[in-house]
Amino acid sequence: MQNTTMTEQDIITDLLTSEKHHTNTINTFITESTCANLRQNLKTILTEEHNIHENLYNVMNQKGWYPTSDAPAQEVQKTKDRFNSLQL
Repeated sequence: MQNTTMTEQDIITDLLTSEKHHTNTINTFITESTCANLRQNLKTILTEEHNIHENLYNVMNQKGWYPTSDAPAQEVQKTKDRFNSLQL
């Protein structure tokens, strides 16, 4: 048995991956639930999970473990236009 120590980056990466899974699972529960009270409770939990996800991402980004760059304004507008055309 090998003694492997996880780094802080490994742990936070694992937590972030878990949060992504949690939000996807909760979202599925919300869309498939027929109980309005349960859906509302799940929506509250989903918001909390998104907040945790955002905090983990911010830590990773600040430490340089999850670098991102801003999308060009033209691409952002193109995506907005595409999304708006899908709305009913």
